Formats: sequence, C-alpha cells, structure tokens
Amino acid sequence: MDLNTVSARRSPVRRLAQLVGGLTLYGASMGLMVRGALGLNPWDTLHEALSERTGLTFGLVTGLVGAVVLLCWVPLRQRPGIGTVANILVIAVAVDGTLALVDPPEAMAVRIALMLGGVVLNGLATATYIGIRLGAGPRDGLMTGLAARTGLSIRVVRTGIELAVLAVGWLLGGTVGVGTVVYALAIGPLTQAFLPWVTWRAPAPTTTAA
Repeated sequence: MDLNTVSARRSPVRRLAQLVGGLTLYGASMGLMVRGALGLNPWDTLHEALSERTGLTFGLVTGLVGAVVLLCWVPLRQRPGIGTVANILVIAVAVDGTLALVDPPEAMAVRIALMLGGVVLNGLATATYIGIRLGAGPRDGLMTGLAARTGLSIRVVRTGIELAVLAVGWLLGGTVGVGTVVYALAIGPLTQAFLPWVTWRAPAPTTTAA
C-alpha cells in the first residue's frame, strides 16, 4: 500500500478533526473577546444583546441565531454541508465552555490581552475551518447566497450585513468598542495569513505502470 492510498483513507478523519478543532477555537476566541469586554465583532454584539435580554446563555443564542440564518438559505438556494451544521453546534458549546472557565478580569492589561488574543485566535480558527472545505457557516453562506442572487460583490454584501447586525446589536445593548474596530481591521489579514498553513489539499492521484 503506497503513501498516497494511506493519506486518502486518513483524509476524512483528518478533515473532521480539523473542522471540529477550528470551530472549537472559534468559540473559544469569542469567549475571550466577551471576557475582555472591550468590543465584539458585529454578530457577537447581537448575540450578547440577545443573551442579556432573554436570559439564555451566549452559546445557546449563538446556535439559535445560526439556525435562523440557516433558514434564510432556503430562498437563496444554498446547500449546507457537514461543516454548516457543525458550525452551529460546536461553536455554541465551545463559547459557553470558555465563558465558564474564564472569569471576567478587572485589570485593563488582562482585558486588552484577552481581546487581542481573541482576535488572533479567531483569525486562526476562521482559516482552519474554511480551509478544510466541508461547508460554509450559516452567516458565510448567507453572505455568498445574497451576493449570488443580487449580483453585488462579496465585499458590499458582507459590509452591509455586518453593519446592519452591528447596528441592531448596539441598539439592543450589545458591546461596541475598540475591540470591534480591531476585529474589523485585523480579521481579514489574519485569516489570509493563516490559510496557507491549514488549507486542505487532496492527495495527488496515483498512477500505475502499464
């Protein structure tokens, strides 16, 4: 048995492990930014506001919002993958687990460290689960589906969605601050920098001699 055959057989296990690992890191990064309390990304601003108003845990709200967004895929004719479902479930558990383990700090230096660490970890996590190519997350699929249906660019659609979500979250009482700005400026470059290290590539096909 050659190395390519062994690699091909191991690929599903490796890809699933990377998917779960990436989504777990993503949830952890969200929890760190929440504990930093210096500003959240647009979707988490909404999640925090809904959590405070409903009394539901942050992770449960994240999962419920993801499920609602997934329903919006139907008229957009988007098809979910295993990564789409895992995105909803794993992140919800990971963020609540992180919030249970990490207490809110009082020192500003610790809060800044949590915020910056959360942003960097989020960039790595985003690259990790995107690079494995097992299905877009609900929010990413909404973005690509709207872009395809409207003819607008991904940049315009994403900006519009995130500004709308941020505005609603802020009006409902979610945290907006310097962390929100840092995230907006850094997440793209960070994800791009990490992608080459975590993108899955199919094993090269073997050739047999005639």
